[in-house]
Amino acid sequence: MRRHLVPAALLLPLALLAAACGGNSSASTSTGDGTDGKGSLTLNVGDQKGGSEAVLRAAGELKNLDYKIKWSTFTSGPPLLEAVNAKAVDIGGVGNTPPVFAAGANSKITAVAAYRGRSKGDAILVPKDSKLKKAEELKGKSVAVAQGSSAHYQLVASLKAAGLTLGEVKVKYLQPADALAAFTSGKVDAWAVWDPYTSQVLQAKQGKVLTDGDDVVNGLTFQVAAPGALKDKKKAAAIADYLERLRRAQDWVYKHPQDWAEVWAKDTGLPYEVALASVKRTNATRVPVAIDKPLIASEQEIADTFTGLKLIPRKVDFGDFVDTRFNGDLPPSTTTPRPSKES
Repeated sequence: MRRHLVPAALLLPLALLAAACGGNSSASTSTGDGTDGKGSLTLNVGDQKGGSEAVLRAAGELKNLDYKIKWSTFTSGPPLLEAVNAKAVDIGGVGNTPPVFAAGANSKITAVAAYRGRSKGDAILVPKDSKLKKAEELKGKSVAVAQGSSAHYQLVASLKAAGLTLGEVKVKYLQPADALAAFTSGKVDAWAVWDPYTSQVLQAKQGKVLTDGDDVVNGLTFQVAAPGALKDKKKAAAIADYLERLRRAQDWVYKHPQDWAEVWAKDTGLPYEVALASVKRTNATRVPVAIDKPLIASEQEIADTFTGLKLIPRKVDFGDFVDTRFNGDLPPSTTTPRPSKES
C-alpha cells in the first residue's frame, strides 16, 4: 500500500487543535464593567480553533462588552457539549449532530441559535490516486469519521443516498488529527469530514471529493447553552448579546471573505489559500435562522436515524432540547443558504 507523507502545512493546525483537546486551553476577553455592574460576570464560551472568538474579533464584535468572556477550545462538538453538560461551559458552537447525541445521552444542553449554510465542505474524501469514483463503491471499504460529529451523519446520509447502510462499510472512529494521519498514510480508504479539513486535503492535493453533503444533510450549525446559564437572568442577558454579536459577525464574513480568511489563517496556522477556499465553500454561506418546527423536524430525523442504528440508546424528542426565546425576527430555517461570495 502506498504511503503518503503529511505536509508540514497540514500538521501545524492539527497540532494546535490536538493541543486544545478537552477544553483546557482558555483565554479571557474583557471590556466594560460586566452585566452586574461590578465587572464580575463571566460568560464561559466553548469554541473550536478558528471559530467564534476569531470571527468576533475579526468583525470587531468583541469591543464594548459589558461582561467578560472566558474561552475554552475543543477539537470537535462532542467534547464541547460534554463540557456544557458538566456546567464548565455556558455556551458553545457545534454542528448538526453533536446536539442529537448529547440529547440521546440525556445531557443538560439546550440549542439556542442556529445557522444554515451549504454543505459542500462536509465531504467524503478519498486519496488522490484512489480508484473509487462514486459512493456506491464504498461497500466493504474503511472510512474514518469522528463519532457523533456532523460528518458522522453526513456519512450515514450519503451512504443511504447511494443505496448502502453504515453496516456495509468498515467505520473507523477517529478524531480529525488521527483521521488525517490514517488517511494520508493509506490506512483508511476514505475520510468523512468537514471544513477546513476538506479544503486542507484538496488544496494540498492529498485527496479528492467522492461525494459531499449538499442536498443530503441540512447544513445546520448551532449555539448550544447550559440550561443553568439560561435560568440565570444576567447570564441569559449576556448570551442574548453574544448571539447578536455572532449574527453580525457572520454577516461580516459574507461581505469580507478575504479579510476573514486572512484572520482565520493566522489563528489556525492554515495556509491562506486553504482558509479562503474553506470560507468560500462553507463558512461564508451561513445564514442565521430561527429555531422553528421545520428545523426541529430536520434534527429529529437525525436523532431517529441514529436511534435506529442503535448508536443512540433511546428515543429522543429534539424539541425538548431547544429554547426559541432568542429567535427574534430571524428568517425561517428553510431559508436558502447564501451562495459563496467571490471576491
